[in-house]
Amino acid sequence: MRTVTLRRVVITGMGAITPIGNDVNTFWNNLKAGMSGAGPITKFDTTEFKTKFACELKGLDIDAFIEKKEARKMDTFTQYAMVVAQEAIQNSGVDLEKTDRSKFGVIWASGNGGMQTFEDQIVEFTQSNFVPKFSPFFIPRLISDIAAGQIAIKYGLMGINYCTVSACASSNSALVDAFNYIRLGKANMIIAGGSEGPITRAGIAGFNALKALSTRNEDAVHASRPFDKNRDGFVMGEGAGAVILEDYDHAIARGATIYGEMVGGAMSCDAYHLTATHPEGVGAQLGMKEALADAGLSLSDVDYINAHATSTPLGDISELKAIKTLFGEHASKLNISATKSMTGHLLGAAGAIEAIACIKAVQEDIVPPTINTTELGEDIPEGLNLTLGQAQKRTINVALSNTFGFGGHNAIAAFAKYKG
Repeated sequence: MRTVTLRRVVITGMGAITPIGNDVNTFWNNLKAGMSGAGPITKFDTTEFKTKFACELKGLDIDAFIEKKEARKMDTFTQYAMVVAQEAIQNSGVDLEKTDRSKFGVIWASGNGGMQTFEDQIVEFTQSNFVPKFSPFFIPRLISDIAAGQIAIKYGLMGINYCTVSACASSNSALVDAFNYIRLGKANMIIAGGSEGPITRAGIAGFNALKALSTRNEDAVHASRPFDKNRDGFVMGEGAGAVILEDYDHAIARGATIYGEMVGGAMSCDAYHLTATHPEGVGAQLGMKEALADAGLSLSDVDYINAHATSTPLGDISELKAIKTLFGEHASKLNISATKSMTGHLLGAAGAIEAIACIKAVQEDIVPPTINTTELGEDIPEGLNLTLGQAQKRTINVALSNTFGFGGHNAIAAFAKYKG
C-alpha cells in the first residue's frame, strides 16, 4: 500500500475587493477601524423594493484591470475574480515563467454565478416577445465555473481547475479543497477564493421574499448588527477574495514571503432544513471539531473565531450555541467577531474575504471588531467575548473561519501563525 506524506500548506498571496476596500491592505485597515460598507443601492431603482440598501463596492475601475472588449464577455462576478486574482499573483511574487504551471491550479467559488447576466438576458427575452436572440456570451458569462477558467486562461495555469458551489460556504469549500490537493502533492500552488455580484433586482427581491434581508432602510449603516437584540436580517454585499495556497517546500525554494499557514479544514452538513441552520448548531459543531482534528489541534489552541454571523435572528444564536457547547470552558477565553457587520454578506465570496481577515489577524495579533451591536439579544449565550465596538490586541496563534450555507452546508478553515 502506498504511504502518503502530507505536505505543509502556506499562504503566499492574497487579493481582495470588498465594500470597505479594493485591495487587501485597505480592506484590513478599514476592518480594524470598524468601518461600515452599507449605503443606498445605486445599481438600480429600489422604489418598489422592501430593502433599498446594500454593501456595494466603491470606486472600483474595472477598465484599469480588464480590457473593455474582454470585460464585455464577463459577468460582474468574473470581473471581480480577475481583479483579486491579479492582486494575489502580484502579492505572491511568483515568476510564472519559472513556475511549473501544470502544478498551479485554480479552485474558485460562487454561490450564484452570473446573476446579473441571467437577469439582463431574461428581461430582454421577455421584452422582445420571447424571440430567442440571446448573446453568444450568455452561457459563458452565466456559468459559475467560468471565473476559474478565465483566471487560468489569463495566467496559463494548467493544473487543477474547477468551481465549488455550496451557497454561502462556497469559498471556504474552495479553500479546504485546495488545501487538501496541495498537501496530497497534487499541486504546488492553487489560487482559491470566491466572487459574487448579487446586488441585482432579482438578488435583492429573491432574498427579500425569503425574509432574509434587513429592511432597516432609515439606518443602513447600522443595519448589519450581529447578535443584537434588534437584528432583522443580513445586508447584501458584493466583491471577491483570493488566497494563494502553496506547498511549503515550493514556497521556500522560490524565496516566497509567507503570510500564514493553513493547518486544517472540514465540511459537514446540518441535514436539517432548506434555509435554516440547526437550532443547536449540530452541523457547525461537527465542522469545527473535524477541522481541529484535521489540524491536530485541541480546543484550547484556538484564539479567535471569525463567525459566520450574518445578523439573522436564528443563524447568529445557533452558531454561538455551537461554539459554547463545543468549546466548553475555553469558549470564554476566545475572541469571536462578526466582520459581516462591516462588509455585509458576500454570499459565496464571504469565506474568502473572511479567510483573509483571519490570516491578517493571526499575522498582526489583532482581532477585528463586531460593530453596530448595541444591546445583546436575550437569547445570546453569556460569557462570550464578541469583540464589540472596537478591535482588540491579543496573541493569535490559531484562528477558525466559519461559513454556513443554505442546504445545511458548513465549511470551516483553520489558520495558524507561520513560525518557520
